[in-house]
Amino acid sequence: MTKNDYDLIIIGGGPGGYVAAIKASQLGMSVALVEDKHLGGICLNWGCIPTKALLRASEIRHMLDNVGEFGFTISNIKMDINNITKRSRKVAAQLSDGISHLLKKNKVHVFEGFGYLDKGTVDSKVIIIKTEKEIIRKKAQNVIIATGARSRNLPFVSSDGINIWDYKTAMTPPKLPSSLIIIGSGAIGMEFASFYNDLGVNVTVVEALPSILPNEDEDISKIVENNFKKRGMNIKTNATLKSIKTINKSVSAEVSVSGKIEKINSEKLILAIGIIANTENLGLNNYNIKIDKGHIITNEWLETDEKGIYAIGDVTAGPWLAHKASHEGILCVEKIAGHKNLRPIDKNSIPGCTYCRPQVASIGLTEKNAKSQNLNIKVGKFPFIGNGKAIALGDSEGMIKTIFNKDTGELIGAHMVGPEVTELIQGFSIAKKLETTEQELMHTVFPHPTLSESMHESVLDAYNQAIHY
Repeated sequence: MTKNDYDLIIIGGGPGGYVAAIKASQLGMSVALVEDKHLGGICLNWGCIPTKALLRASEIRHMLDNVGEFGFTISNIKMDINNITKRSRKVAAQLSDGISHLLKKNKVHVFEGFGYLDKGTVDSKVIIIKTEKEIIRKKAQNVIIATGARSRNLPFVSSDGINIWDYKTAMTPPKLPSSLIIIGSGAIGMEFASFYNDLGVNVTVVEALPSILPNEDEDISKIVENNFKKRGMNIKTNATLKSIKTINKSVSAEVSVSGKIEKINSEKLILAIGIIANTENLGLNNYNIKIDKGHIITNEWLETDEKGIYAIGDVTAGPWLAHKASHEGILCVEKIAGHKNLRPIDKNSIPGCTYCRPQVASIGLTEKNAKSQNLNIKVGKFPFIGNGKAIALGDSEGMIKTIFNKDTGELIGAHMVGPEVTELIQGFSIAKKLETTEQELMHTVFPHPTLSESMHESVLDAYNQAIHY
């Protein structure tokens, strides 16, 4: 070893941290990773992966309830919520074990403990690692902070694990509640709403803004809202939670809806109102590291104001997505390694996905945002009811919307709602990365019959050339 024990120490083993560790090792660095809970972070253990396992179960329940459409008759369908959650936990555990194997294969030294920054020098950053048995002091030339975030509470209410749930409790309920209030209609809230509704729970969604999924294009969020209402969900927008009372095994919520106070009674309540970055007790004050609105400030290469200390993922500015964290990890490691011709992340080219039923996926500017920037735009829309594969699947609700710069032909936004759109969005992600114009997309051959043909038709529609609608 040199005077430093490692070239790079990473604090946090989530989708940003472990990916950065593997990439750094591949580039010849000596690397240590510090994780105090579970490899894979919130995403793998309590977020992205296990929630998709849960949603798969609720989708199957929905399919079983509608098999008559396909010529089948099934009776006496039984469901066990404990077995559903057990499978979800098994999936998470399998992938966490897989990450452990990958880190070992790539010769990353993993410390199980809590890591934080101590005072060091210009060339040596000092990390203190508290394990169950000892306190370890290590030095590194570079440090990446990848400590992620946790769910946010309200000043007057927090999760108690009994009546008021955070996402962890909501993913492992001892039994299904008869009714449920969900505060917040972002991706997390909508996925839980879809999951519990499909399993027969009476769901009420409370959103402070005028529409659910408020970060999505208005046309898309409206389709989701109409779908949820048809399924029996109670959607309250322009609604603010004022107070909560817990009585025995139930919750009474006082909500201001467009200025009028309403009381909503429910068996359980889920808080899904955003995240708080995990910046506490990291020793940030020992270095020149600034925080804004609870998140660490970095430059375009993810470096803080302290040379050699980087931050990635949910501990930094949004969007707070696992794939953004992973990409940031690779980018800053390549920067540390001295790679040339790197490009900073274009946040308008990061796709977002919500895995409710119907699925939602998007990239780039919404129509409203494009107009607010005074861009000259052309908009195309194509509904899945015009797509043969969607009709054959029995899942033809939704549409694809594309937005182009009329002056340059640049694809500046794509928004989808409907079957498997979270798998389709990568096509538009690649198109944006390659700076593809409308002409190139219009002359691309799409296979038939596929859902992706709707992407093609949406592009054609932007220029009044749609064939099938």
